[in-house]
Amino acid sequence: MSSPCKRREMDVMKLMMSDYSVEPINNGINELKVIFHGPKESLYEGGVWKIRVELPDAYPYKSPSIGFINKIFHPNVDELSGSVCLDVINQTWSPMFDLLNIFEVFLPQLLLYPNPSDPLNGEAASLMMKDQKQYEQRVKEYCERYAKKDNVEGATLEDSDDNISNDDISDGRSTSSDDNIAGEADP
Repeated sequence: MSSPCKRREMDVMKLMMSDYSVEPINNGINELKVIFHGPKESLYEGGVWKIRVELPDAYPYKSPSIGFINKIFHPNVDELSGSVCLDVINQTWSPMFDLLNIFEVFLPQLLLYPNPSDPLNGEAASLMMKDQKQYEQRVKEYCERYAKKDNVEGATLEDSDDNISNDDISDGRSTSSDDNIAGEADP
């Protein structure tokens, strides 16, 4: 069996050779920014997000950290940090999975089938359960405001943390995550 280092290199190369735009952070392969498009036939279709991927030293035996850099309105994504609540990444990760699985299966399924009963964004979960029409409208507003291709391509991680205003803090709760770190892109 190959070493974790070789596997990491192979998985990153496989992702770079796919249809995804991949940008290494700090000229390494342990941190990446990946451009991700909302899945067809979902509320997020047409949206474009920059996803931060951090590979731990023990990858593939330990799951990568995944976070949305630009904002998304979704019950299972923290609005302020971009952290993702996804069992397959957070709890049931297996070395059988690779980075392509995250972008071709796990994230599309997350956006197609939100789980409001296990929320990171209580406002989105509550709205989804109480008023589906208003929830869908809010998702589309966020896509329009934060997930346009031009906005994402110009976004940088350095810009993201500085652009959160009081208006953006919708529910006033403090968020911290050791596993998934991301911020917001300026519209």
